[in-house]
Amino acid sequence: MRRDLSELTPKEIVAELDRYIIGQVGAKKAVAIALRNRVRRQRLPDELRDEVAPKNIIMIGPTGVGKTEIARRLSKLTGAPFVKVEATKYTEVGYVGRDVESMVRDLVSVAVAIVKEELQEGVREEAEKRTEEQLLDLLLPGVSSQPRPRDVSPGTATPSGAPGDDQPPPPAESGTREKFRQRLREGKLEDKEVEIQVTRSQFPAIEIFSGSSFEEMDLNLGNLGSLLGGKKKRKRTTVRNARETIMQEEMEKLVDQDRVSEIARERAEQSGIIFIDEIDKIAAKEQRGGVDVSREGVQRDILPIVEGCRVNTKFGMVDTSHILFIAAGAFHMSKPSDLIPELQGRFPLRVELKALGEDDFRRILTQPQNALIRQYTELLATEGVRLDFHEEAIAEISRIAADVNSKTENIGARRLHTVLELLLEEVSFEATELEGQTIPITREYVRERLASVVEDQDLSRYIL
Repeated sequence: MRRDLSELTPKEIVAELDRYIIGQVGAKKAVAIALRNRVRRQRLPDELRDEVAPKNIIMIGPTGVGKTEIARRLSKLTGAPFVKVEATKYTEVGYVGRDVESMVRDLVSVAVAIVKEELQEGVREEAEKRTEEQLLDLLLPGVSSQPRPRDVSPGTATPSGAPGDDQPPPPAESGTREKFRQRLREGKLEDKEVEIQVTRSQFPAIEIFSGSSFEEMDLNLGNLGSLLGGKKKRKRTTVRNARETIMQEEMEKLVDQDRVSEIARERAEQSGIIFIDEIDKIAAKEQRGGVDVSREGVQRDILPIVEGCRVNTKFGMVDTSHILFIAAGAFHMSKPSDLIPELQGRFPLRVELKALGEDDFRRILTQPQNALIRQYTELLATEGVRLDFHEEAIAEISRIAADVNSKTENIGARRLHTVLELLLEEVSFEATELEGQTIPITREYVRERLASVVEDQDLSRYIL
């Protein structure tokens, strides 16, 4: 559930993260303080507010320990615009790959979607009224709720008492429309077919050459579509489907798109979060030729965005000075100090996430709101199959996952997905034939199903 960021204390933020993520107290505290500092900054005098820069964070830790999940849950908690990008997708200018500025454009697009949804909720009631009237017009093409002007020749006066421009429709027509309105509200006409007009945008074919993109060309396809016009197409559909189409069109008309862009730009600038994953993959240990040149080039291209610059988007210019950047990487083959010094300086906070052990796995299986045991139990419950996990079985699953991680590649909590999928493979496969049954998951059952894995340590076909 989204909450107002100004109402959340650092302790409350950590408590909310604890509902989904086990352990990693240091990382949770760091992001909680970073978020709270945003609220504090907004309360500063104007002359000081712009001087306070966000304290960007680097999370260091092996895969599967919760780096991405912490950032993602923060976004869901506060409703802040959030994007997750992979550092390895970007290349130095001049190479084929994504432009680093696209991460800011992605953030603004997310902000626009959030703001548009919020503003549409404010006009939903009016849009529903308009949609209802349009549906009635479609259901009763010859019966209108609007006054019907008489066909009077120019200069001819309207006879006294005769239906004129300001006269309402005849009572019979009005009564029919109200009857249909009542039936429509009761849901009795949902499957009735009507004919609606839909607009198909007609965009010209545009060839994009290697090394360029729509972003670089700065084409606002929405404006281009309105300039060229769209082709109207009539199609028959049910009232249920027509309502969705008309409702969406009406909400689009009622929401001021310029206001959406303005609010979205401000929200992206002041509360946006960009999570840069795999940043260790662009850290070069030493200066070499080939791909390492491009890696350092990517760092240099990311630097001005993190430092603060203005990026051109189709919704207007966006200042990145106060966007919060959270970077993450395992740093197995490199260290944060292998990043260029200027970029290191823009990530002053470094938090190390610990590898997960057997006790952590046991808690992950049972404690979080989205606990894995609950997920699998609810999934099979849809087929009428009840899974009964014994405490000893959960302990055994945790032990096996930790043991395999210690002897093969350590993939953190993702190993639990691997183990549970193998453990419940037969039950999931035969679930449709086991309806109404309770399947006890005991320690013996776990050992029997996972015996070959424990003995051979060959998980190559199960590693995610």
